[in-house]
Amino acid sequence: MKFLDIGEVSAETGVKPSALRYYEAVGLISSVSRHGLRRQFPPEVLLQLRLITLGKKAGFSLDEMAGMFGRNGMPDLPRAELQQKADAIDRQIRELTALRDTLRHVAACPAPSHLECPTFRRLLQVAGKRRSTGKETGGRRRPA
Repeated sequence: MKFLDIGEVSAETGVKPSALRYYEAVGLISSVSRHGLRRQFPPEVLLQLRLITLGKKAGFSLDEMAGMFGRNGMPDLPRAELQQKADAIDRQIRELTALRDTLRHVAACPAPSHLECPTFRRLLQVAGKRRSTGKETGGRRRPA
């Protein structure tokens, strides 16, 4: 079996060597040996790193991702957690779409003053209700 050194893994995945060393330290990936001072990784590390990159983009923490690899380092993906994350992304998309539409309305509003625009005032009221209930932060209130 041909192993990949840390430089090859970094070049192939775009993950910096410092991040690779950190991922190894926290148990997300494992090197199998060293060639001089350079860590050597099995080819499967490329798949693991692609899954870690996808998980980070989806908003999973490194701790959550650590639980998504079995003892052999291969994916053991929790379908229920993935569905929950997909649902959260759907909610975020709806909220961001509403925010985008609000910004576009404000940018193009023909009213002499935004405060004279009934649509703008309604959108502010809706945004204020969301903020006060903590809906945009997943139930946690952020300081104003």
